[in-house]
Amino acid sequence: MAVSVNTVYTTVLYILNKEQRGYVTPAEFNSIADLVQKEIFQSYFPDGNQVNRQNQNNTQNDTEFFNMYKDIAYKLYPFEKEISFTYNTATADFYNNTTNEIYKIGEVITTYSGQPQYNSITQLVSKKDFDKITRSKLTAPTKQYPLFYTTNSLINGVNQLALKIFPIASNALDSVSVNCLINPTSPRWGYTLGSVGQYVFTPTTTLNSSSVDFELDISEQINIIINVLKYFGVVINDPTIIDVAAQEAQAAEINIKS
Repeated sequence: MAVSVNTVYTTVLYILNKEQRGYVTPAEFNSIADLVQKEIFQSYFPDGNQVNRQNQNNTQNDTEFFNMYKDIAYKLYPFEKEISFTYNTATADFYNNTTNEIYKIGEVITTYSGQPQYNSITQLVSKKDFDKITRSKLTAPTKQYPLFYTTNSLINGVNQLALKIFPIASNALDSVSVNCLINPTSPRWGYTLGSVGQYVFTPTTTLNSSSVDFELDISEQINIIINVLKYFGVVINDPTIIDVAAQEAQAAEINIKS
């Protein structure tokens, strides 16, 4: 379940107004909300590594509903996608021809058509190693054990993430499927202007609404509000808000990781 962008915005405004700390416009909120969501999303990876080390040392709780490593993995599930890359004949590589913005690449499967057909896990290597391995007769990759490295492909004047694969998959029936994590869509508090110039929220369920909820799990709602408040303290130049929000965020993080 996602976090309602309207819930976050109205809660933050209520706290600011209650404490008479000033006002923040929807445009300011939207830019800060996007930043906060990205920070929380990116924090899952070092946090996950830390908890994984605790698992290896047998210091992490592994009961059904209190396994932090599984909890972090659960929060990432909505961002895990299987994307089919498109072949670019001009550059002989496969590129991401979707609107999804890829954050991390996972398993890559290259399908070579023909008889026999191969659906091969493709190993990621550096460009330097790719050049070295593919030029050697002894170590040259095969359709059963292909290699790839990441690069950029210029498509319609825009750089797109691309994969150079060997052996080259260029047949019209050849394909590349990439399991990856995508970046969350930027949240947005959309509105129309009321009769006296006030901001009127347009729900995400409204036809052609410009509003977009946070894509993070509902369990992050308090964390989002605290971090947005922290940045709002910077916007309205109130160090009290920054200090209180920072203390709350630090306490929450310590509680999670302890």
